[in-house]
Amino acid sequence: MHIDTERCVRAVRSKDARFDGWFFTAVLTTGIYCRPSCPVVPPKPENMVFHPSAAACQQAGFRACKRCRPDTSPGSPEWNRRADVVARAMRLIADGVVDREGVTGLAARLGYSSRQVERQLLAELGAGPLALARAQRAQTARLLIETTDLPMAEVAFAAGFSSIRTFNDTVREVFALAPSELRTRAPRNAYRSTPGVVSLRLPFRAPLNPDNLFGHLAATAVPGVEEWREGAYRRTLRLPYGHGIVSLAPRPDHIACRLTLGDPRDLTVAISRCRRLLDLDADPVAVDDQLRTDPILAPLVDKAPGRRVPRTVDEAEFAVRAVLGQQVSTAAARTHAARLVAAHGEAVEDPEGGLTHLFPSAAALAEVDPDTLAMPRTRRTTFTTLVSHLADGSLNPGIETDWAETRARLLALPGFGPWTVDVIAMRALGDPDAFLPTDLGVRRAARELGLPSTPAALTARAAAWRPWRAYAVQYLWATDSHPINFLPV
Repeated sequence: MHIDTERCVRAVRSKDARFDGWFFTAVLTTGIYCRPSCPVVPPKPENMVFHPSAAACQQAGFRACKRCRPDTSPGSPEWNRRADVVARAMRLIADGVVDREGVTGLAARLGYSSRQVERQLLAELGAGPLALARAQRAQTARLLIETTDLPMAEVAFAAGFSSIRTFNDTVREVFALAPSELRTRAPRNAYRSTPGVVSLRLPFRAPLNPDNLFGHLAATAVPGVEEWREGAYRRTLRLPYGHGIVSLAPRPDHIACRLTLGDPRDLTVAISRCRRLLDLDADPVAVDDQLRTDPILAPLVDKAPGRRVPRTVDEAEFAVRAVLGQQVSTAAARTHAARLVAAHGEAVEDPEGGLTHLFPSAAALAEVDPDTLAMPRTRRTTFTTLVSHLADGSLNPGIETDWAETRARLLALPGFGPWTVDVIAMRALGDPDAFLPTDLGVRRAARELGLPSTPAALTARAAAWRPWRAYAVQYLWATDSHPINFLPV
């Protein structure tokens, strides 16, 4: 979008927050870059240039606006709706892969050479993987500076910088303030004296309907791993350097996030996974406008716009839970998962109580005796086959995988039919066009609304909803009185 100058100028003049994260405005006369919705008086069009990423702005020598804080914009929805190399690379960079494994590790995960990845990112985003990771480190550093009282040396290494000097230079260059000045300017109530606890706001594009999003997570919560408490969804997180506990609560203009981390180096990854869990980088206006073109869906969208697709913080975990949920009720699936957690999960300490374990790893589940599983023999075979493939790495449903290839691998496993594969594609892989025509709730909603109820006919009708069929599923499910559609009281 950043190459469409006229459209970008209109968005800046209207201060349209829907475009935050789509592009960034760099002002030639001030050397500052902003988000489109920046509240200051818009500059003259001839003084504006547009970049596709904050990293590109920084590479061009611009510093972040102190008023609109463009580094806190929602992520571009492009990376969640696409499955090409650039989108997969951006999801991995957000997950901290460059900081942990370098550019060679990023390229290896994508199956391309480092030069090819660099070239494609430069062509589309105006910055290579190192510059994009650097911009993300700067944002993480600012969060730690403003929301914790960690010493600056610890902030530097927790944010992923290799030295304190690089940390100081980057913060000054990006924000035009020294780290100590950033901390001084931060509101005093932003500090948290509890070690390892970070509180922050997760931005999103409005509208956001929290009912089905948090309702689904709460209704399917596995005891010990997840819970709904005092208006917030809480769960344990398995992270690269340790474990964490997150609390997420819906607010009118943001998601209140409180992270308790065993290692502050996990902050960037934890934020990325929470955003992905809640589908916060989606573009609800584009989704809802497309679905409104169907006269049957239009009233559902108008009644409660901004529905998101509840996703996951751990793709392998969700694949296992999808198998446990085959042909059983939500309550039964929770019971099966809770038994696995109690027997094979890794115990953790929750300062607030209530959460007790991490969901078992694939390696731990691969050691489970199938005879101890209270499920039919065929589903035991499906379960054991899945976890063995997850454990040995021959199946990886992670954020870097090709959606079509992973679907094919899943369909080749015994016991994996269209429903299981599509629900994994929708919630674990993040495919916004995944569709569940055989799902009981979808078919029931279709009959009540006058849509075709047979899978083939419904799939044909749903072609008009592409590429947002996963969101159409949320609106169809919402016609039912199932607890997944309502915020817990």
